Amino acid sequence: MKVFIIGVNGFIGNALARRIVRETDSSVVGIDLEKDRLDAELLNHPRFEFFHGDITVSREWVEFQIKRCDVVIPLAAVAIPKIYIENPLLVFELDFLENLRIIQTVAKYGKYLMFPSTSEVYGMVHDTVFDEETTNFVLGPIQKHRWIYSCAKQLLDRVIHAYGLQRGLPYTIFRPFNWVGPGLDRMDELKIGNSRVVTQFISDIVFNRPIHLVEGGQQRRTLLYLDDGIDGLLRVLLHHQDTAKNQIFNLGNPANEISMRGLAELLVELYAKSPRAAQRPFTAGLRECTGEEYYGQGYQDVTYRRPSIEKAKKLLAWTPRYGLHDTLSMTMEWFLANVQHWEGTPRDKSIKVVNPS
Repeated sequence: MKVFIIGVNGFIGNALARRIVRETDSSVVGIDLEKDRLDAELLNHPRFEFFHGDITVSREWVEFQIKRCDVVIPLAAVAIPKIYIENPLLVFELDFLENLRIIQTVAKYGKYLMFPSTSEVYGMVHDTVFDEETTNFVLGPIQKHRWIYSCAKQLLDRVIHAYGLQRGLPYTIFRPFNWVGPGLDRMDELKIGNSRVVTQFISDIVFNRPIHLVEGGQQRRTLLYLDDGIDGLLRVLLHHQDTAKNQIFNLGNPANEISMRGLAELLVELYAKSPRAAQRPFTAGLRECTGEEYYGQGYQDVTYRRPSIEKAKKLLAWTPRYGLHDTLSMTMEWFLANVQHWEGTPRDKSIKVVNPS
């Protein structure tokens, strides 16, 4: 089996590519703007091909790869809330329009689609747990353009389902719930507000900046360790012709629920135990702020986001293994082991294409 990963240099893409070539007989071809996350073992592997390119430019090449592959996994997307607010049209153009073209091409050639939806599609629903089959989607008003990412992903989910019904497209939709772990993001001092929350908090701690708690940090999320998430995706690949076919799966860890304030406090505690903290302690503390102060106008958020994973347990025989403490400890350890790559060499604030969380 040949798997085509679009966005292979991203957090999920590179980890998935490594596991596929290590643990299966399948081959992988990948495209991305950069390859800095791809290690030598993967780049030199006989069953891995990498193409340095932009999917908005290399459309003929992308179509050719879709035609020659069996499974297509389009991971390229903007997935950072601050960008939803500052540049909603970019989110629409990349996350919706470009991915719609890919979906249509996959349907054209009758290939299998593994599509990354998002936990954000559930929006502001008040269910205690989010179920793939029964939970309604509730989004805020139009002027709260924080929801353009959620809306784009939700519509693509519906388009994929319709292609399955009317054109026979075989697919699996998976919804990541806040995956974290090694390789999550770059960490540097010029990305304030432009990172996912765990990266932002760790970056603030390491560089001794105040941790900003939006609306007091009462929002609750569940965190899934990357290896658990990749295990789920490998099970989808294993069962893509039977129990995973034309299904939607939440991939998260409902046992790893924590408030944003609790997350900040636990990360500070973990950092305090590291050798670096003895020389560079975190003293900046926590600071409360409003969503508008931190993100700007157009911000809105949800109090909690907890998945039901019963379907994945039943149809994929998948259950996450890593608890919250281990998940955050291993994530913190990776950042601290690599901090020297970013100290003194911060990047600019240019927007990068990243994977969904």
